[in-house]
Amino acid sequence: MTLIIVLIGAAALIGLGLYGALSQQSFVMLMMGLELMLNGALLAIIGFWSQGLAGAPKGQLLAIIVMAVMAVEMAVGFALVVAVYRQRQADTTEGLGTLKS
Repeated sequence: MTLIIVLIGAAALIGLGLYGALSQQSFVMLMMGLELMLNGALLAIIGFWSQGLAGAPKGQLLAIIVMAVMAVEMAVGFALVVAVYRQRQADTTEGLGTLKS
């Protein structure tokens, strides 16, 4: 598989994630869009690592860091969604007029 094909796939994932994050009103769908964008970035990192660095561990370390950031982002995001739902009973972005209490 060539680097161009991998980067086209990564760009498609980032584009779909951006569309999903900007067009959806549900908090969960918004977070899924963000997750798709991070997956696209991770695919690009792995593609560059496999083609450019010829197996050097620096690319693997960067991919592991991105995966850790993805896990933290999802945990914090879902905690915020649960907190907002418990306080305001809002499950969409339009259900919130402002973030003030």
